[in-house]
Amino acid sequence: MSDSKPTLTTRQGHPVYNNQQSRTVSDRGPATLENYQLLEKIGHFDRERIPERVVHARGFVSHGEFEAYGTIGNEPASTYTRAKLFQQAGKKTPVTVRFSTVIGGRDSSEVARDPRGFAVKFRTEDGNWDLVGNNLPVFFIRDALKFPDVIHSLKPDPVTFRQEPNRIFDFMSQTPESMHMLSFLFSPRGIPSDYRHMDGFGVNTYRLVNAAGEGVLVKFHWKTQQGITSLTQAEADAIQATELGSASKDLYEAIENGGYPQWELCVQIMSDDAHPELDFDPLDDTKTWPEDAFPLRKAGMMTLNRNLTDHHNENEQSAFGTGVLVDGIDFSDDKMLVGRTFSYSDTQRHRVGPNYLQLPVNAPRPGVQVNTNQGGGAMSYGVDSRGANPHINYEPSSLAGLAEADESYREYRPHVEGPVLRAPIERENNYAQVGQRWRNEMAQSERDDLVLNLATLLGQCERSIQERMVAHLTKCDAEYGRLVGLGLGIDPGTLDIEALVKVR
Repeated sequence: MSDSKPTLTTRQGHPVYNNQQSRTVSDRGPATLENYQLLEKIGHFDRERIPERVVHARGFVSHGEFEAYGTIGNEPASTYTRAKLFQQAGKKTPVTVRFSTVIGGRDSSEVARDPRGFAVKFRTEDGNWDLVGNNLPVFFIRDALKFPDVIHSLKPDPVTFRQEPNRIFDFMSQTPESMHMLSFLFSPRGIPSDYRHMDGFGVNTYRLVNAAGEGVLVKFHWKTQQGITSLTQAEADAIQATELGSASKDLYEAIENGGYPQWELCVQIMSDDAHPELDFDPLDDTKTWPEDAFPLRKAGMMTLNRNLTDHHNENEQSAFGTGVLVDGIDFSDDKMLVGRTFSYSDTQRHRVGPNYLQLPVNAPRPGVQVNTNQGGGAMSYGVDSRGANPHINYEPSSLAGLAEADESYREYRPHVEGPVLRAPIERENNYAQVGQRWRNEMAQSERDDLVLNLATLLGQCERSIQERMVAHLTKCDAEYGRLVGLGLGIDPGTLDIEALVKVR
């Protein structure tokens, strides 16, 4: 046993004398059943991998801090929210960030054309806040009921296990609301050069609530301080030929070398009502809020300055959820947010285990008490505080159990009335923002790349699917539809546009 190295032990802490040979009867065996070191070592090896995420399977985690400005735009943060992390200029909150791709498996390429996940865990003095979003400001759908369908269409064929354009565009061509996301995804923004050079968006609409109990609607934006850079499909193909984890490598090496990446947190705010003056519903995840009417207001700066020390413990077992909010930040009636709030935490309980929140990467920061009446379950290694009397694991109790928080933590109470039904939103307006972006916000090179990428993949689809997609894009902008149609040999003028875009 060397004096210069720590002693190898079993998971029980028992020193290992021989790590080269199993215990056997003579040198040739057979092996004996009491081979505890062998059984423990192999048994753990068999279980080294936990089920990968259904979405966002490939990702990378880094740590850092968020520094608040104490203001939101030109006003004190307290004007809009009582969330403690925003109140004081210079206040720093530890963060853990996981960047990811969405559709591919754990060992897939990081330069695939795919949305990028952008999930931030703030470890505040009031517990954790998870801001879970993407690098694109909109999503494919507006109702969580369709989430399994859109992901199934993007995932490999259940028979051939190949990602098939025909399946993808079969779904999208019958989902007009997806045109906005598709026009982002097949533009250069669809393949960020790496994780450092992309923006992040909360996508969902939330509420901010102040000390007076007043609420406003809010969207969160992360603005990269490194600049936005993207890859063409040809550039991505060249990288993928030799490297699948280029974005993780870039981020890890930048932090190791002291090039700490930064993102500024900005918010858009509007009053908490239906806004009938708008031609879209502000709770619709397939829409952006125009910045001329709802400007970006700066709230703080995030810096990533520390790499993970173990990929499995800090990345594979990291868990985020849209339901993880702190006092001063609340839910809106966003139909995607409601469904995601159940899905994210539910999948972590299935994937990592019922006690995933006891793991250090997911637990609140030191000093924040976890006081619940929950306990047990697989792999429970700690007992949440139960107040002064450990015998009491229920509430209410007069025997020194846990007590509810005071009125200052009372949740926001919006007024809601109406019939309970299944219905689409009134202002779908699936095409207007796509056309505006095409005409006013995209450089010619971006339009060219978008048309090329769409036509290339649509070229692998059945004619009926191609025609539906050209019809939808023509509704967005006539020139947009004409150019994609040209790449497919389809003249939009020969199509019955209104019949093709009609969905049930």
